[in-house]
Amino acid sequence: MGFTTPFTLVYASPGKGACLYKAPRGTADILPAEQGYFRYIEERAADICQRYGYERIDTPVFEDARLFIRTIGPGTDIVKKETYSFEDRSGQGMTLCPEGTAPICRAYLEHGMYNLPQPVRLYYFAAIFRYERPQKGRYRQHQQFGVEALGEGDPALDAEVIEMAWRFFKSLGLRKLSMQVNSIGCRLCRPAYLERLKGYYSQHINQLCPECKARFRKNPLRLLDCKKPSCQDVAAAAPKSVEHLCPECREHFRSVGRYLRLLKVPFKKNHRLVRGLDYYTRTVFEVQPQGEEGAQSALGGGGRYDDLIEEMGGKPTPAIGFAVGMERIVLNLKEQGITPPAPEAQAIFVAYVGDEAKAEAIKLAAELRRAGILVYWSFGSKSLKAQMRQANVLGAEYTFIFGEDEVKNGTVVYRDMVEGEQWEVEVGEVVALLTQV
Repeated sequence: MGFTTPFTLVYASPGKGACLYKAPRGTADILPAEQGYFRYIEERAADICQRYGYERIDTPVFEDARLFIRTIGPGTDIVKKETYSFEDRSGQGMTLCPEGTAPICRAYLEHGMYNLPQPVRLYYFAAIFRYERPQKGRYRQHQQFGVEALGEGDPALDAEVIEMAWRFFKSLGLRKLSMQVNSIGCRLCRPAYLERLKGYYSQHINQLCPECKARFRKNPLRLLDCKKPSCQDVAAAAPKSVEHLCPECREHFRSVGRYLRLLKVPFKKNHRLVRGLDYYTRTVFEVQPQGEEGAQSALGGGGRYDDLIEEMGGKPTPAIGFAVGMERIVLNLKEQGITPPAPEAQAIFVAYVGDEAKAEAIKLAAELRRAGILVYWSFGSKSLKAQMRQANVLGAEYTFIFGEDEVKNGTVVYRDMVEGEQWEVEVGEVVALLTQV
C-alpha cells in the first residue's frame, strides 16, 4: 500500500553519523535526562489536585475547529494566525488543541456532567499546539497542566483555585514568586469600560506598535497586555478595569481579596493583567517570578469564564480554572538550581564472563525483575572491564558477577559499587538479600 505527498522530498548528503531530519522548529525532544523534571512536576500537580478533590480527565489532541473559533474568539491572534488546522478525509475542519479549557467544557456538556454535584473539579495534562514565534520558554508544541472547576460562581472558589495554583508552585520549591490578580468585569460592565479604554488609546494611537493598532479596532482589552516598551508606557496610564466594575463585579472582586487573605496567599493587584483569551470574565490571575513582569515571565495563570459554556449551547454555568506550561516551569527550576529527587529504586547490574555465565546472568536478571527490582545486564561479548564501566555509567549500586567458577559452584560475586567491597553468595539467596537491604 503506497502513499503520495503534496510536497517534494529533498534529501541532503549528510556526513557520517548525521541525521537527515530535525525536530520541527519550535518543538523539542524531551530526552531521558530531562524526563525527571516532567515526572517531578506531574507528581506534584497530581498530589495537589487530589488534596483539593480534583479528578483527572483526558480529551482528544484535536477537536472540531469551530469549537475554538467560537470559544477563543475569531479576532484573537490564536484563531487568526496560530492554530494548526486541517480538513480530515470527510472534509470536517479539525484543529490541534491550542488551549485546554474549551475541550474540558465540551466534555462537561457532552457527558452531562452538569447533573453531577457542582462544582465539577477536573485536571488534565495535555499537548498544546500554537504556531508562535519560538523563543525562550515558548514552543509551538508544549506540555500543559491545567485545572477547571465548573458549575459554581462563589468568589470563595476563585480564592481556592488561586490558592491551589500558589501551593502547586511552592511545592516545586520555586522561590521569589508573585501572584498577580485583577478583575476585567462581566458582559454587563465591560462594554462601557472598553469604550473608555478606546477613548484613551485614540489619543495615543501613533505611539502604538502595528499589532496594537490592529488590536485597537478588534480587541482593545489586549492593548494592556502588549510587552513592547512604547506600548507599556501608554498602558501604564490607561483607565483601570477595577474602577469601572458594576456593583456585583466589584463585590465579587472584593470578596476574592478577602478570601485570599484568609487563605494567607500573598497577591498583588495588577490593573494591566487581562490574559489572552476572549472568554475570561471577572477574576484573572497569573503567577510570575518577582521583578520579571512582562516578556515570557508568567509561569501560569487563569481566571473565570462564566459565559463560555452558555456560548457553547449549555445553560449559564460559572467556571474558573488555570493552566501552566510545563517546559517553562522546567526552565525556572533549572535557573533556580532545583533538581528533581532521584528515583528511589536501587539499580542492579549483572555481569558475566563466558557463554555459560551469560545464561546464568540472564536467569538471575529475570528473577530479580519478577521481584520488582531494576536490573541491567550487558548484551554481546563485552569484556568484564567494559561491563563494569557500563555498570558505573548506569549508576548501579550493586553488581553480580558470574564466571566459570561461580557457574560450577552455584554462586555469584556480589560487589558493592559504592564501597568497592565484594563477597561470594549463593545464587538462590540473591533475591532475599536485596529485598532485605
